[in-house]
Amino acid sequence: MAALEFEKPITELEKKIQGLRSFMAEKKIDLSSEIKKLEDKLGKLKKDTYVNLTAWQKVQLARHPQRPYTLDYINMLMSDFIPLHGDRLFGDDKAMICGLAKLDKQKIVVIGHQKGRDTTENLKRNFGCAHPEGYRKALRIMQMAEEFSLPVVVFIDTPGAYPGIGAEERGQSHAIAVNLREMAAIATPIMAIVIGEGGSGGALGVGVADRVAVLENSYYSVISPEGCAAILWKDGAKAAQAAEVLKLTGSDLLKMGIIDEVISEPLGGAHRDAQKTALNIKESILRNLKELDSIDKEELLKLRYKKFRSIGVIA
Repeated sequence: MAALEFEKPITELEKKIQGLRSFMAEKKIDLSSEIKKLEDKLGKLKKDTYVNLTAWQKVQLARHPQRPYTLDYINMLMSDFIPLHGDRLFGDDKAMICGLAKLDKQKIVVIGHQKGRDTTENLKRNFGCAHPEGYRKALRIMQMAEEFSLPVVVFIDTPGAYPGIGAEERGQSHAIAVNLREMAAIATPIMAIVIGEGGSGGALGVGVADRVAVLENSYYSVISPEGCAAILWKDGAKAAQAAEVLKLTGSDLLKMGIIDEVISEPLGGAHRDAQKTALNIKESILRNLKELDSIDKEELLKLRYKKFRSIGVIA
């Protein structure tokens, strides 16, 4: 498993324990007491490390190459997934997944950013950075969900919308702006979950939801820490400092009322126990959709509008 810089003492100890186990099995020597001492030390080291993560360390975990992506959660949580393609204007954006699925017996529409696991797939998925056609496709599918009275579940995981010339020529900012406006008026329950990176308008373009949750080691921010550091201090190396002042972690966002819930992850991050993380997400989705389903559609839209208009208001 890939290790981040701050995780190296943990991985080194894990390798040492594994080495002793292999040596014990090969030589038939009882080293169980020594292994137990190291395991106790490992448990304490993990707790000390992961319980006290800095904002920048959480950003690093949010970007971990083995962290589960949208399709991983769809495969773990949902059945009868039918992908839907195209914006009916330009093409199909592989960075934005859309489709129909079942969560237990609940029929839903699912939408989410999708990154790649290797260079080839990342080029295909554009590193999870959607083009205008991706946002238009997402809106088309959400409007279909409204027509058939299906709730919408959105998985957010992008460093931002694609900023290339082609995307700008095809109306990137306009596509996101239209989504913000139209999502505020879609009369069906919408729940958004930030499962990794939640970067800028790229995230918000599919994030106007009745409930917004953030996984414990994800981030949701108006700009990346590196981008913020480059603007404020003309030095991208100060990203760790920028991450602290941006207040981009789930706990900070919850205190400010920007999100509704922080979904817990296993110690060390979602990639260390993807199934456990998926079950935590499932519980949150089912609970929130049940609550939202009991709200009158007209009242639902009023509450959604009020929720986003109140962000940034200082009493």
